[in-house]
Amino acid sequence: MAFVLSDRARHSGYRLHAYESVGSTNSEALLAAKAGDPGRLWVVSSEQTAGRGRRSSVWSTSRGNLAASCLMVMREPGPRLATLGFVAGLALHDALAEVAPDLIVAAALDGAAGIAGKSSVRFSLKWPNDVLADGAKLSGILLETVSIGSATGLVAGIGVNVVSAPERLAYPTASLRSLGASCSAETVFEALSDRWCRYEELWDEGRGLAAIRSAWLDRAAGLGQPVAVAVGSEVTRGVFETIDEECRLVLRTDAGSRLHVSAGEVHFGTVASHRGAG
Repeated sequence: MAFVLSDRARHSGYRLHAYESVGSTNSEALLAAKAGDPGRLWVVSSEQTAGRGRRSSVWSTSRGNLAASCLMVMREPGPRLATLGFVAGLALHDALAEVAPDLIVAAALDGAAGIAGKSSVRFSLKWPNDVLADGAKLSGILLETVSIGSATGLVAGIGVNVVSAPERLAYPTASLRSLGASCSAETVFEALSDRWCRYEELWDEGRGLAAIRSAWLDRAAGLGQPVAVAVGSEVTRGVFETIDEECRLVLRTDAGSRLHVSAGEVHFGTVASHRGAG
């Protein structure tokens, strides 16, 4: 089965560069931007040998999983350009709900949402850029930018654990296969390219951010629950209250203040409830 764009994506002017294996789909998309690509370009592969995540971490994409990067070129990039990451999260969330609608999990996988016993898998969005399946990381999203004269190229890189997930990490992970889904990376991508069009049009270069924020909150993981937010070496604990108008995380700290966080690592469960230093 080959990677293809959805009808909606093709009609919206998106193009596709597909590989069996690639070093990094983000790197390929950034190179295309530097070479003058006009944007609306998807670079996809079912294997990535030199992938990366946030803060220069390694993101493994073993054969059969999905690595997909979308290049958008903005002639007049505004201050809300980075919120395109929330578009990516929404698009992937809804794509997964379409291609794997009836998954059953035997027990909860994370302290953020768990009820023991069999229940339908709930996909949710973890601020700022992960997709979870009942608390286990299923996907990560990485945004990177490059200046192209007066324009800016933004690449939204999306990695999905389709047939396998990284092991021995500090947090739980899952793959669609481990949850009982039989869909392929190609099936996930076609649905993703369709849902991306919907939410990118709604986003409208940041003018529709209020609608994106509302949709994201409807799918948020850990909302109203204890979280710990790590920014560098500093950890602050409190309750995940909401995201604000610029999609920053709003934390009601244990000291009672409201903290607006633009970047950081969020932890749920026992880590968030621990009352140690920080």
